[in-house]
Amino acid sequence: MLFEQEQLAALRRRDADAFTLLFETYSDKIYRLSVGLLGDEAEAESIVQETFLRFFEGLDKFEGRSKVGTWLYRVAYNASIDYLRRDKPLLEMDFVDDDDNLPQQAVFADWSQWPESQLTNAEVTAELDKAIASLPEKYRAIFILREIEGLSTQETAQVTDLSVSAVKVRLHRARLTLRERLAESLIARTGEYTELG
Repeated sequence: MLFEQEQLAALRRRDADAFTLLFETYSDKIYRLSVGLLGDEAEAESIVQETFLRFFEGLDKFEGRSKVGTWLYRVAYNASIDYLRRDKPLLEMDFVDDDDNLPQQAVFADWSQWPESQLTNAEVTAELDKAIASLPEKYRAIFILREIEGLSTQETAQVTDLSVSAVKVRLHRARLTLRERLAESLIARTGEYTELG
């Protein structure tokens, strides 16, 4: 935490090296989050610029109750959601999840029996990327923050302004959905599956 305080103090002094370090540390991460949510590389670049601009403009008001990185993710997340809402006005990201109605996996595949020769690493990566991109926005955001960016559940809750339990539910649902979509890919290639009966 000492490094974080020292870094914040340097940023407030408008230290050029501190700004460079901040940008080098977080620009790619913010870009990955934004492109993952938006599916639009050009717009994701704009979100990166907007995120750092907002950070610089609001630096003196930043109280340091969260990490600088968490705050940057939150700005990028909000800017991405704002863009999605402009693009899809009926998009609803923050409705209350019903913990009792978790989706049940309809297709099961035995991953241990998947011959490695059937898919190359590039094909696996492409299938995973496609499955992540097809997640509903509210699940995709949580999955990207937790599993790709490596934020903690608490940090993800801060970024998305959700409760910790809502983050856990959405992550669970994202994983179930991804597992099912990847199982469907396996089935399409091997024809081996077990349907929920």
